[in-house]
Amino acid sequence: MSATTLPQYASSASSNSSAPQRTIADLLASYRTGSLKPSKLIGDLLTQIEQSDRTEVWIHRVSAKTLKQQAAALDLMLQIKGEAVFDTLPLFGIPFAVKDNIDVAELPTTAACPEFSHVPQVSATVVARLQKAGALLIGKTNLDQFATGLVGVRSPYGAVRNALQPEYVSGG
Repeated sequence: MSATTLPQYASSASSNSSAPQRTIADLLASYRTGSLKPSKLIGDLLTQIEQSDRTEVWIHRVSAKTLKQQAAALDLMLQIKGEAVFDTLPLFGIPFAVKDNIDVAELPTTAACPEFSHVPQVSATVVARLQKAGALLIGKTNLDQFATGLVGVRSPYGAVRNALQPEYVSGG
């Protein structure tokens, strides 16, 4: 997990590869010390997303209201349980996204093919396990249709560019 990074409040439209990065361990340490709360991180990420001009990154997002409620629930859990919360929720407050070919309950799955769109009632095991571990799903990202391409240009939702470095394609 230590190799996984998140932008440290860098704009998702930024192509600056030297932007500071925060690992999962960094975020968990910030939560432990109280220097960061899930509600603050989610608020900042939502602001970044709204201010970016990178609409092609997302196919479907969890509503801001739902994300704020989930983050507030984690804030309260940390306040009540203290350090013990990290024993039961090892990914406490860690935001994540999945490609839109992975099912998330009540969010449409299109695999970048609108005609394929369906709304699953159950999340894929990987999503359910991440959420059970305390991670917060931000949404579903764009991909080449059915994840069959390599260069990121086969999506009706726009070219599939890297969310942090748009000069690169995300592939698949």
